[in-house]
Amino acid sequence: MSMKRTLLSTAVGLGFAAGIATTALADGHAKELTIAIVNNGHMINMQKVAEAYTEETGVKLNWVSLEEGVLREQVTSDTATGGGQYDIINIGMQEAPIWGAAGWIEPLEFGADYDVEDILPAMRAGLSHEGTLYAAPFYGESSMVMYRKDLADAAGVTIADNDSWENVKAAAAAMHDPDNGVYGACLRGKPGWGDNGAFITTVANSFGAAWFDADYKPQLDSAEWNAAVTFYVDLLQSYGPPGSEGNSFNEILALYNEDKCGLWIDATIAASFLENENVAYAQSPNAGNPVGANWLWAWAMAVPAGTENAAEAKAFIEWATSKEYVQAVGNHPEFGWGKVPTGQRASTYAIPEFQAAAKFADAELAAINSAAPEATDLKPYVGVQFVAIPEFPEIGSAFGQEMAAALSGAKSVEDALAAAQAAAVSVMDEAGY
Repeated sequence: MSMKRTLLSTAVGLGFAAGIATTALADGHAKELTIAIVNNGHMINMQKVAEAYTEETGVKLNWVSLEEGVLREQVTSDTATGGGQYDIINIGMQEAPIWGAAGWIEPLEFGADYDVEDILPAMRAGLSHEGTLYAAPFYGESSMVMYRKDLADAAGVTIADNDSWENVKAAAAAMHDPDNGVYGACLRGKPGWGDNGAFITTVANSFGAAWFDADYKPQLDSAEWNAAVTFYVDLLQSYGPPGSEGNSFNEILALYNEDKCGLWIDATIAASFLENENVAYAQSPNAGNPVGANWLWAWAMAVPAGTENAAEAKAFIEWATSKEYVQAVGNHPEFGWGKVPTGQRASTYAIPEFQAAAKFADAELAAINSAAPEATDLKPYVGVQFVAIPEFPEIGSAFGQEMAAALSGAKSVEDALAAAQAAAVSVMDEAGY
């Protein structure tokens, strides 16, 4: 099956420079942009910061803020069919190279002041196809352990960098105090390839599992997958909050900020929004194979092909992913240096005000730099928590539903993995692998 046909099948199944303003007005570009964003903190903050962009340029910004699973479905469907609903879309590393190669999104070229070389190499590579950037990172992330050091100390446990999963489980058990509203481990359980699928895949990677073999034959019925998912389900059923199968990033962030979580393993970007002063950080755990134990992702901004407002959309993206934007957030009275988007530019980590405000910075950068998206003998495809092929979103979505069923107790781990394997085989056979 061709990549374009596969993509279409998947989509159906699922400084404020005066020059920017002058150019926009002189060229007669539309004064209105519709932007689809994920409803995470940095993206929500951008709506407030960008008020100054509208004042400077006269460009009205219409924001469509969506939960990430819904965002993926709507953006994929609209972009694949040329619906034209959005001028700018949030996408990530799974989509950007594939959609760029398919001609769904516009290549991005910015002026010298943008300093594209300042974008972290892992982010540039993950958002490019054959050396051409197709999406610009608004923020980047890996994953790491964020834990309550006061609770760990009181329980007499420690969590080390790249700790074993068994030690992490023991720490969760020691901190677990449901009678007082504290749950040992808060982890993603909500179905979706970028939700529970993302976290579970990093666990599986560390257990030596892989989505596919070298011939792209699904491997979800392997002993390694069974061990990883069994561990995950037992950890959350024993020491997680009730209803974990409904929790994703925003739900767990709320729980954490209500002091209800002992530890949370998730996107490094979460550290910007944690309110408890007793948070400590550690690199992601593993079960003997650290490669792929921490994910790599960027929420990036792209321009759908065919929009009538491409030039103005690119001008906005150039501003919103620039060094100047970081300064604007850092100096904004409602946000400050602890709230700037991170994981996208090397220069951010050298700003003294950011270093003083962000005690998570070193751990975050170490996680990003250690992420391993390249193909290996064990994992013969590009991607950490996803697989960089057009068929993956459909497979990953089916997988996520099955894992949520296992977590809720509606299915056994064995039955859930068998169903996920059957779905993956069906998709890959139809695609001609």
